[in-house]
Amino acid sequence: MAQVRAMVEEGADGIDVGGESTRPQGASPVSAEQELHRVMPVVSAIRDAFPDVLLSIDTTKAEVASAALAAGGDVVNDVSGFRIDPRVGEIAAARRAGVVLMHSRGGVAEMGTYRNAEYGTDVVGEVIAELTEAVRRAIATGVAREAIVIDPGIGFAKRSEHSLRVLAELDRVCALGFPVMVGVSRKRFVGELSSVHTAADRIAGTVGANVAALMSGARLFRVHDVAPNRQALDVVWGILQAGGDKSGPDSRFPIPDSP
Repeated sequence: MAQVRAMVEEGADGIDVGGESTRPQGASPVSAEQELHRVMPVVSAIRDAFPDVLLSIDTTKAEVASAALAAGGDVVNDVSGFRIDPRVGEIAAARRAGVVLMHSRGGVAEMGTYRNAEYGTDVVGEVIAELTEAVRRAIATGVAREAIVIDPGIGFAKRSEHSLRVLAELDRVCALGFPVMVGVSRKRFVGELSSVHTAADRIAGTVGANVAALMSGARLFRVHDVAPNRQALDVVWGILQAGGDKSGPDSRFPIPDSP
């Protein structure tokens, strides 16, 4: 809760709570019971203490999504894009919750690794095709189109060169017409480009990647270090607005008032 309070004070608009790791080194699936034990006290405490903060539950399990939304959650952030458990979509639809559909491949134990990081000549095209399928799954379960956010899954089933290509061509992902969230914070490619080996020290590189993503159309940013990212993004946003940039890659979908 101290960490949540600090993030909110630094300018976070929302808090994402998860109880199952997808880290590249030794991620192991956990049971729904264990995940609920980990996240529900946190979800309830955040909602009580911060009633106006957007609250997201990061899960691939229907039982966890249901309990978290019933306790006041607003969004389900599914790193599998409803591949692992399509019932998550049904629960989100019934609750009229927002959803984040992330691109990944494989289960939670392998999606953060290179096991499924095999692509042809058009990495971004494959990511877009698989995200489009995730959107179809979501809409088929009853999720409203306007409730959907997409995430290209930087670092998930992607080598560094794949993640860089996705970021370089992020405008193609944005052209799908959904708000785009990126999670580049402290990722491996940031360390490789900046020669910073300790993940917690990759703040400046993370800010640089997020600024580039904002200028390519991303509007939501999942970060560890709120203050430096918020400040940099607010400044760049102000510059873009001063220059008259009032629409995204597709003018049919207006940019929100702020990132």
